[in-house]
Amino acid sequence: CYPVPKPESRMEVCDLSPCPPRWKVTPAGPCSSSCGLGLAVQLVTCVQIHQGKEMLLEERLCPVAEKPLTSIPCVIRMCSYEWSFSEWTECSTSCGNGIQTRQDFCLNPLTRKHVNPIFCRRFPKAIVVRDCSAGPCPEPAMGPRSHGAGLRTVTPTAHLTTAATTEEVRYKDLDLPPSAVPAVRREQTKEMHGGICGNLFRNATGIINMTGVESSDCTVAIGRPLGEEITLSVLESSLNCSAGEVVLFSGRMMWRTGCRKLSLSLINSRTNTLIVKQRVVLPGNGVILQYNSRTATKKYYQDCDKQLFGPQGEIVNPVQLPDQRQVVCRTFINVAPRNRIAIRALYIDLGNESNQTHFNYILVRDVSTMKTMVFHGKQQFFWQSTGSQAEIEFHE
Repeated sequence: CYPVPKPESRMEVCDLSPCPPRWKVTPAGPCSSSCGLGLAVQLVTCVQIHQGKEMLLEERLCPVAEKPLTSIPCVIRMCSYEWSFSEWTECSTSCGNGIQTRQDFCLNPLTRKHVNPIFCRRFPKAIVVRDCSAGPCPEPAMGPRSHGAGLRTVTPTAHLTTAATTEEVRYKDLDLPPSAVPAVRREQTKEMHGGICGNLFRNATGIINMTGVESSDCTVAIGRPLGEEITLSVLESSLNCSAGEVVLFSGRMMWRTGCRKLSLSLINSRTNTLIVKQRVVLPGNGVILQYNSRTATKKYYQDCDKQLFGPQGEIVNPVQLPDQRQVVCRTFINVAPRNRIAIRALYIDLGNESNQTHFNYILVRDVSTMKTMVFHGKQQFFWQSTGSQAEIEFHE
C-alpha cells in the first residue's frame, strides 16, 4: 500500500449479540463425471454465530430464497466425444430418384461405447440423408392412365388450410377452451413458415407445436410474472431417439433432457421461466407441448426482485422495502431466444468517497454461459449477453 499512510492500530468494543442466521456451505465433494459436465454435492446448513461459537439451527430459520444450491455443475476435463454413423440404407425406390438414410451415434472414443447424444451437440455432424438413383424407370404402357401415376401439384394455400383443419380435429377431444383451437391453427400456420422457433410465449396457458420446423435446432421460451411457476406436458412426440433427436427443458432451478416416453412426462419449472430446446434430424419430427401457469408452491425470489421481459426496460436501485431491510436485490431479464440483451449503466451514485468500499458493486450474470461480470465504483458500463437470459445483483 506504499505510499498510502497506514492507519493507527486501535481497540474497539465488540458487539456480542447473536448474529442473524445464515447459510453455511462446506466444500463440494467429487464431481459425478470423470469428464464433461457433472454435478458436485455440497452440504448446506443453517448456522448462527453466538459469542464466537457456531450453532446449528433448523433450515426454516434461514431465508429460503437465499439458500445455495446443494448440487453445483462441475467439469474436470472436456470429453473428446465424436459422432459415429451406421451404414447407408438401400435406396428408397426401386427405380428413379430416391433417398438413403443412416443413423448417427455419439461415441466415447476411449470406451467405444454409445453415450447420450447431448454430449456431441457442440460438434459438427455429417449428413444423415442423401439422394440416390436406382436407374431409369421403365416406360409406362400405353393406355388409360392410372390415378396413382405422375405428380400432383398442391398449392401452398390448400396445404395450409388442410394442416390447420387437421390440427383442429386432433385437439377437439382435449377439453381445451374454444379460444385455444384458433391459437393452435395460427401457430401451425406460423410454424409452416419456420416462425415458431426463437419465440417467447407469455400467455398463462397455450399449446406449442414444434413438429415440422425447418431448423434442426429449435428453441422457444415461456415467461410469466414472478410468483408463478410453469407446468408443461408433452401431448405428442415423434422424436427418433436412435437418430439422436432430443429435447431439453431448462430453467433457473431445473434442467431435464429426454426423448423416450416423453408423452407421459410432466415438467415443472419451479420458477416463472422455462426454455425448451429441440434438436431433430428427420424432417417432420418434433414435440407438441401444452403449458399452464399457476401460483408458485415455494417462494424463490426476494420481495425487491424484478422481472423484465423486454424489449426494453429501466432498472433502478436501491429498492426501498417497508421494513428497510438490507437485502441483495436482483433483476431477471428474459427475452425471446432469437434475441440478445444489452445493459447500459446510465448513472451511478455511491455517495461519499468513504462509502465506496469493495462491498459496493454490481454483478451481471450471463445465464447461458454462467459467466459473471463485476462492476465497481462509478463506472458507466455497457454489457452484452451471449444468450437470452441475464441477471443483475446490487450489493450494498
